[in-house]
Amino acid sequence: MLAAAQRLRRSGDFAVAVRGGRRAGRGAVVVHLDLPSASPTVGPDTATPEPVRPAGAEQNSVPARAGFVVSKAVGGAVVRNSVRRRLRHLVRERLTDLPAGTTLVVRALPGAADLTYDRLAGDLDAALAAARRPRRSGRRPE
Repeated sequence: MLAAAQRLRRSGDFAVAVRGGRRAGRGAVVVHLDLPSASPTVGPDTATPEPVRPAGAEQNSVPARAGFVVSKAVGGAVVRNSVRRRLRHLVRERLTDLPAGTTLVVRALPGAADLTYDRLAGDLDAALAAARRPRRSGRRPE
């Protein structure tokens, strides 16, 4: 079980990660990762990006937090809760590897219910690695 300080509960917290974070999907999971230094936003009267969260000593005290999205497409209530419990256990082991202030949303795809624990762990690890990888340029060299 995740500590209360490590769980996302409000829809606004989920929206920050989903809209502003990096997305990577592997296998039966999609992760939305919002790293503290990778959260720029452009204000209405400014042309330079500003951090969404305040920087400094306060940032280090905020733990990495995680939330889970498991829709009805995955299965009935019992199946969804089973998938959510497995994902929660997997993420708990990996939250310590993320920087303080990170927001992570893990979305389970319909195939997640049929995967083994090890396969689900592999998909989660691959998706987290892809989301943490630096972005490549969108243009291909000519």
